[in-house]
Parts: sequence; C-alpha cells; structure tokens
Amino acid sequence: MLLTEILHLQSKNYADKPALIFGEQQVSFRQFHEQVLHLAAGLCAIGVGKGDKVAIYLPNCLEFAYAYLAGFYLGAVCVPLDFQLKEEELISCLSHSESKVLIARSKTGIDWQTVKNGTSHLQKIIAVGSIDEGAWAFEKISTTTHNPFKPALVADIDPALIMYTSGTTGKPKGILLNYKHLEGSPAAMQYFVDLSDRDVKLAAIPLSHIGGFIYLQNCIHFGITLILMDRFNPIEFLEKIVQYQVTCFHIVPPMYTAILTLKNLGMYDLSSLRWIVVFGAPSSPEILQRFHQHCPNARLLNGWGMTETCPPNTVTPLDSDNIDSVGKPAPNCVIRILDAAGQVVPTGEIGEIVISGWIVMQEYYKDPEATAEMKRPEGLYTGDLGRFDAAGFLYIVGRKKEMIKVGGQIVYAPEVESVLYQHSAVAEAAVIGVPDALRGESVKAFVVLKEGQQVSPEDLRYVCRDRLAHFKVPQVVEIREQLAKNRVGKIDKSLLA
Repeated sequence: MLLTEILHLQSKNYADKPALIFGEQQVSFRQFHEQVLHLAAGLCAIGVGKGDKVAIYLPNCLEFAYAYLAGFYLGAVCVPLDFQLKEEELISCLSHSESKVLIARSKTGIDWQTVKNGTSHLQKIIAVGSIDEGAWAFEKISTTTHNPFKPALVADIDPALIMYTSGTTGKPKGILLNYKHLEGSPAAMQYFVDLSDRDVKLAAIPLSHIGGFIYLQNCIHFGITLILMDRFNPIEFLEKIVQYQVTCFHIVPPMYTAILTLKNLGMYDLSSLRWIVVFGAPSSPEILQRFHQHCPNARLLNGWGMTETCPPNTVTPLDSDNIDSVGKPAPNCVIRILDAAGQVVPTGEIGEIVISGWIVMQEYYKDPEATAEMKRPEGLYTGDLGRFDAAGFLYIVGRKKEMIKVGGQIVYAPEVESVLYQHSAVAEAAVIGVPDALRGESVKAFVVLKEGQQVSPEDLRYVCRDRLAHFKVPQVVEIREQLAKNRVGKIDKSLLA
C-alpha cells in the first residue's frame, strides 16, 4: 500500500492523536493529512505532476514532512537535500537531479537568484518563512483553496526519491529509489521490532537522510507520535525524552558519545525507553553499554544498512544481547560474504558484504558507471567488510577502502578503535591508514578525551600494545579537541586523512 494511502487511513484511525510535534506545534493525524492534501493541490496548481523532481532544502520541520507526502501524492520524485549544503553544492545537486521546483528556507550564504541562474531546469522556488524576491510563499500555496486534484497512479518501478549521499562534494551521487522501495524500511521495522501506536519516537537525524525518513515512515505506518528536532543537541534530546516519555529512537555513535559526555546525565529519567538503536557506522559496544546504565529498561539494538538498500537490513533480535554484531538479516533481502573472486567465503571468514533482493536501489541517478561498479549479478557490493558466525549474526569489521595494509598484514580500523574506547578517558576515537615508506601503510589514531581527563598518546599506545598484535598498534596517536563529522554526525575519516 502506498504511503499516502496509509496516511489517509491513519487520519481516520487516529484522527485527533498527535502525529508530529515540533517545538510548540502539535499536529494530529487528521491535520497532517489535511496539510499534505492542501500542499499537493497547491503544487498541482503551479504545474507539478507525475515524474517531476521536487527538491526540499529545509532543516527538520513540519513543512519538510508535508513536502515529502505531497510529492508522493502527485507521483513526483522527491529530492531531499541536506540543509548544510553550501550554495555550490546545492546548485550541483539541483542541476544533477533536474529539479523543477525547490521548497526552501532562507539561509545565510545562499543567493536564490544565483541558485536559479545556475540551474537550467529549476522553474520555481517556494519559500518557507521569509519571502525572497521572486519566490512563491509556501504558506500561500499550502493554504489557498485550489481545485481538487486526482492522486497520481504510480507503478512500483516509478521513481520516488533521489537521495544524495551524506558526503556530497564534487560530482553528486544520487541514489534513485522507486515507489516499491518505499515499502522496504517499514517492512524491515515490522519484522525486527515491536512498534505500535503506543510508541513515541524522537527524531534528531535530518529528514534529508534515510535514517530521518524512516522516522517519518514509522509515524505513518505504525500510528506513532513523532517528536521532531531541527538539529541534534544532547541536552535538548534528553529533555524531550523525559517530557514526552519517548519509548525508542535510533541515532549514530557520535550522538551517544555526545550524550555520555554530559556531567548531569544521571539526573534525567530515561525509564520510558523500551529500546534504543545505534546505526550508521561500525560501533563499539562499549558506547551502548555505557549509555545503557542510564536506561536499564531499554533493549540495546545494533543495526546496519545503506540508503541504497532500504535500511535497516540487519538488526539485533529483541531476544538477543549480542550487540557486538549488527544482528541478523531481514527476510526481504539476502546477504552473503564474498571473496575477491565473487565466491561465498566459509562461515567466520571475512569478505565483502553483498546484498540482493528487491530492496536494492534502482540506480545511481544518471551514473551508469557507478551503478555497474556496485550493482552486479551477485547483488549490491556494499564496500563493507564483514563475517557471519555459526548462529547467523553479521559482524562489520570495516570499510573495504579503510582496510589498512601494514607490511602485508591487514588491520581493520574498528578493531583498533574498539580497544581505544575501552580506556576510561576516551570519548571518541578514529583510526586511519597513513603512508609509510617502509611498510606501505601504518596505523594512526585520532582521539578526543572526556572533559577533565588527561592521558598521554604513549599511554594509549600502551593499552593497544597490551591487547593487539604489534602491527595493529597505532604508530601515532593524535589527541584533538574534536573530530571532523559529516552531515549526519558520523566521524569523517576522509577529512582526517
């Protein structure tokens, strides 16, 4: 069933129940549906139709949610863009996606006339909030009475989303998902966890990211109340858990780390949490376990997946405590570990994770070479290295491109990072390979210490020497005040390199 059809049903099933809460604004399921229909009619009136690209350049807000669903009602292709994109990046993505309409908020450093002049397909800019010269008013388009429109008839293979990878620089890489793909994440969530209309979720992930979009799908599919934050702030995040009795959430490892650095973490009552998920990067289970001390009622879950494969694709089963792994696969995909020759490796051995099934993306938009490189007859080559154990649990050992070769020996960065995280003074750690004249590469670690803690680089190297083979021990440990992050909050190792 289409997402729009489900929203229509939920507007009747949960008419007056809060669907979205953003700041002081509270929107019921009936109001949510009405707002989406008004916006869809307004977009239709200005010429948006099936197959047209509608770009959304907003921070998390109610209008972002309305724009997604209004686009789907019209059979359009939604192009959510991260609000942190600079002007040049924005123009690049708009041009590459051939977006016809842009729904945006004013932002310092963005000149809308320059944006419009730099894109040949862009016809209209719809402004949320203050009106720029030449822009249409979102409020007017979404509240003016328009002629009724007929929801578009869409096929499974019709394009629905173009999502740009979080590290968009230079040549854009747009992941094209079709309308069938919109069923992938909700189906996996229904299989993995016990979401119901009694749940309240808290979204601090950008709606432009697949992890943020999943929150919106959860709201509509399961009738939950969704609390939206415009950006992640650890104190505000905890305050909202307490205020709204939040029951579950999914965030990336650095967000957990930011919360754990708060001195007054213990004063927040997190007993409402039923389960919490870490996703998006190889993570140290120590981070989850440390957080669990403050919410002992919650189940700890680890998950894995990619925008290209309608995540989550693996999650820890609710009856398992094995958070060293990223769980077991969903039934809507097949995951295999292959060697360089494309053969399945024996259980326990490391190889590249290859995933197949209808959940695999349609293509990298207008990039047949990149599509062919990753999407092959065996499935989608993820670039992640992993292994299965005898019980069917998947373990991520690192990215293929991040594999460090020290004098012919292989080092997987997450293994070294995990050891560093075991030191009580370490808040964040990232490991990369750097050129070495004698050994090809050597291991370098970047570390952020917890507030008020002091430890020398040599002390950290000693911890590694005590627990790792000599070739895995970082030759250099650099202590920094902070580590570079990408737009979703993950540590950006390309910038560190």
